[in-house]
Amino acid sequence: MERSRRSQLAHAHHPIAAPLDDDAVRRLIGRAVTRDGARLLDLGCGQAEWLIRALEAHPGATAVGVDIAGNALAEARAQADARGVGDRLELLEASAADFTSDRPFDVVISVGAVHAFGGLLPTLATAREHLAPGGSVLVGDAYFLTDPTPEAVEMLGDYEDLATTVENIAADGWAPVYGHLSTRHELDDYEWYWTGSLAEWALDHPDDPDSAAALEASAVHRTEWLRGYRDCFGFHTLVLRPTKG
Repeated sequence: MERSRRSQLAHAHHPIAAPLDDDAVRRLIGRAVTRDGARLLDLGCGQAEWLIRALEAHPGATAVGVDIAGNALAEARAQADARGVGDRLELLEASAADFTSDRPFDVVISVGAVHAFGGLLPTLATAREHLAPGGSVLVGDAYFLTDPTPEAVEMLGDYEDLATTVENIAADGWAPVYGHLSTRHELDDYEWYWTGSLAEWALDHPDDPDSAAALEASAVHRTEWLRGYRDCFGFHTLVLRPTKG
């Protein structure tokens, strides 16, 4: 089953595509986007839910979303048009790491997409290239709540604990001005949505060529979560401002 299709189906009922509830998303957008005329950029935007919600909250803002998944961008376009912000949202099917622009952005977003840049600090380095003076970066990524098992590291990657993660960000020339740590409810809710939405689609579409693969992917992911990384996985979403050029 093609990865971008699986991701779109798994996020059908949770389009923010990260373990955050609506109140957390609203607060983070409010702290990152501080004026209505802001220019926003989401690198690895998926279905562009962060941008759509920001545009809904800030009628004078404009936004650009970049992603390699054409199916996700098609859904983003449909949602943006249906919710009345389509005329202020530009969507580009391209590599987020290779995106260029001749104008800077007041807010650069990359939540759950740092793999596209090779890690958190490379993501921030790319964001810095696009950031206007006085701008903010809204970034979200994993960290380890407790010492992970070797199996968890193999599944997720070699993350740091929260304190080390924030220290590395600060040493790289960034000041956190706001942050959210996903709660146990948010983390579990996200996984139930991911696995459940995929299984639900498979059961509702038994004749689709991807049905069996989707059901298997749901089951495998659920086991990896419950047996492998549930107790050690955390997720931070931070609003950052540069302390140096």
